[in-house]
Amino acid sequence: MIKKILEHKFLVICLFVILISNFFGSLVQSSKGKVEVTSFILPTQNNQSLAVDFFKPVSATEENKAPFIVVIPGFQRSKEALSNIAIELSRRGFVVASIDPYAQGLSSSSMSKRSATTEGYGMFALVEHVYQEERYNFIDKNKIGATGHSAGGNAAIRGANYFGSKAIQSGSLSKLHSVYVSGYVLTMRDSVLKDVRSNVGMSYALYDEGAYRNELKNGDMRLAPEALRLVNSIFNKESKIKEVEIGHYYGDLENRTLRIVHNEAVLHPFQPYNKIATANQIEYFEKVFSHDSKLDTMNQIWQWKELFGLISLIIAFISIIPIARFLLSFSFFSSLIKPIPPALPKHSRNGKIIFWSLFFLGASIACFSYIPMSELSKELFVAASSREQTWFFPQRMNNAVMLWAFFNGIIGLLIFFGSYYFYGRHQGITPNFWGASISNSELLKTILLSLCVFISYYLVLFLSYYLFHIDYRFWFMGVRIFQPEMLLVLLIYIPFFFLFFFSNSLRVNGAMRIEGQPEWISMLIGGIGNSLGLILIIIIQYVSFAYTGTVFWTDGWLYINLLFAVVPMMFILPYFNRYFFRMTGRIYLGPMVTSLIFIMILITNTVCYLPLKQF
Repeated sequence: MIKKILEHKFLVICLFVILISNFFGSLVQSSKGKVEVTSFILPTQNNQSLAVDFFKPVSATEENKAPFIVVIPGFQRSKEALSNIAIELSRRGFVVASIDPYAQGLSSSSMSKRSATTEGYGMFALVEHVYQEERYNFIDKNKIGATGHSAGGNAAIRGANYFGSKAIQSGSLSKLHSVYVSGYVLTMRDSVLKDVRSNVGMSYALYDEGAYRNELKNGDMRLAPEALRLVNSIFNKESKIKEVEIGHYYGDLENRTLRIVHNEAVLHPFQPYNKIATANQIEYFEKVFSHDSKLDTMNQIWQWKELFGLISLIIAFISIIPIARFLLSFSFFSSLIKPIPPALPKHSRNGKIIFWSLFFLGASIACFSYIPMSELSKELFVAASSREQTWFFPQRMNNAVMLWAFFNGIIGLLIFFGSYYFYGRHQGITPNFWGASISNSELLKTILLSLCVFISYYLVLFLSYYLFHIDYRFWFMGVRIFQPEMLLVLLIYIPFFFLFFFSNSLRVNGAMRIEGQPEWISMLIGGIGNSLGLILIIIIQYVSFAYTGTVFWTDGWLYINLLFAVVPMMFILPYFNRYFFRMTGRIYLGPMVTSLIFIMILITNTVCYLPLKQF
């Protein structure tokens, strides 16, 4: 076995790079061992549970208590997606807990359909837990804060309202000393702010795509009624301001009326990964907690973790190929290796016209079918779209992607077989060019091999996470560990996605392998063809935003933001389908492997309203 492994040196190199990258990533995450990073699951109300990453500086002790800050990711995000905030705060001496919001990551679903509003995505329960438990004697329980982005920002200000209301009723101080609200201003209303008894910092992206929902329909916070209400909530009628000075502190720290508004020039999804926005948040918490870390706010190291995460993410994807090649070297699977069918003859003039016409037709259909499919998903999957717990396609956002993939998979097959029937077969093309013939036993072996590749890929991830508490991630794009229930969710979604993946493999290998054409050009054309429609959506969305100040698709803007993570996978899919085709001479292994891995990545990075376990 060892000899066989050594014969596959590229696989060994990939595994080594993944582990060493995650090792260095863990050093950044733990500030070279100065911060202890652990995880736990907190049981909360109604049989719910909350997944928590806990960052405890070694400097925080019973004799040297530290402030405590809860980091709350937004919609479609997990605790790892905002690890940069946790890293920068914890290396400055704050105890930090980063949570998976309810119905996301490793946390359970919630009985509430408005979990961010009514439960702070789980933050309310965590603050109560830390406040009451004696074992957190290293935390200064008079200095508890919360910060969140997007819907997580809503959770933070709702927490200030919730704990403020309880403080008013009991005549005590709010358990939430200070909150920082990033990327969300819709709840900056008098009805919410009147009971806030915490310091509040606010950060809003100047170019936030969701700003069309704001009262002035833009992201400029100087005259925004939402920002003015936040600041004026601490003043009497005579002292109220008419324009917010960005970056200026208002109010008084001692009586917890401090207010500040930031307005960084960045897009909504990239705000948490902006150095200036991160520095503003660091500066805020150091000020409100009277904490001097001696580190400049622009002294940030989280970018190094992102770099190591990007390396491991890329190499992990590349490793799929040598993993499969290693498994094919075993005699049981070696029978799957067949001669590669001949490439299609060079296109004639008419052939080129037909090829490129169908190429752009497919891209156009992919572009203009996405939003209609997202709207249709709301009609077909009512429970998930209404945030109700269900086993019937429980992923609200991925339901739209699934319908789009299923529809475009059918379109792809129709285009392929239509062009063959009306043109290709008259030019001497036969199914022998496609690599589609396969026996029943070979099909079963191919399925088994794809499962082995999938298991091997995720075993490396789980091992790395166990050793280093790090997954494969760059910004909000990540490959993360999952709970067993997600395997059942995978079975629900994969039949519909597989049609798209199979259609792509058939087209990439049966219609885009042209005699005399360099492989890199052929695969590039395949990658562009598979992602061009979605790229056009993003272009339309942001060109409209640049010229009009409003995104083209307003109500569907969150579905468009989802494409930032989907497009890279769509682009590299044809590359994998081609490599697997070259390994086996058949079109089946590629879509089987990629659908398993890629769809697991999709379903573990989105909201999932699975029914709660009953104990």
